[in-house]
Amino acid sequence: MHEVKPAQKDAYTMILEAIDSGIYRPGDRLVESELAERFGVSRTPIREALQRLETQSLLARDGRSLIVASLDHNQMAELYAVRSELEGLAARLAARHATEEEVMVLRDMIEEDRALLSDPAAMARANRRFHRMIHLASHNRYLVQQLDLVYRSMALMATTSLAAEGRGEIALGEHGAIVDAISTRDEDAAYQALRDHISVAFITRLKQDNAEHMSI
Repeated sequence: MHEVKPAQKDAYTMILEAIDSGIYRPGDRLVESELAERFGVSRTPIREALQRLETQSLLARDGRSLIVASLDHNQMAELYAVRSELEGLAARLAARHATEEEVMVLRDMIEEDRALLSDPAAMARANRRFHRMIHLASHNRYLVQQLDLVYRSMALMATTSLAAEGRGEIALGEHGAIVDAISTRDEDAAYQALRDHISVAFITRLKQDNAEHMSI
């Protein structure tokens, strides 16, 4: 029998993951030759991937160069409005469809994430895993796909709201309220708890951005 090799990631996926993980940050210039060397592929698939990312507004033009896009105030507000509704729906559907095992995994995540409170970057990754688990627990593939698109755009924010003083501890408390509502099958409470969680995160981020602009 022939050994089945894992599928190689394409250039688009590799660049997207590099942006998502913070290797490339908003404002960073992306150069075809450097990307080809980093990822070990030819320049043609890199060029095609960059064109696709530009079409999706994840990259922007700066003269003749392509840079990782950043979100202005209005774009951020629009993104959070969409995220709030979609995440609320995911929590509502999770309250309806989540298995007991999925609820247990969510609870375990909260406890494990307490060890990360002093590391905002690690907390941000853990937060994304937690939300992704709720998305999957909704058992609606189309909703999961739309939330994946939202989270791609979230990568264009230069900072995480979890870097704010005390925000990590508060966020874990909010996560607990969301899981409690999901576990008791209270769809309205799950929807509202997740919407409230997103609203607090948005307020925190707005304060962060304002403080950064005031310090410039």
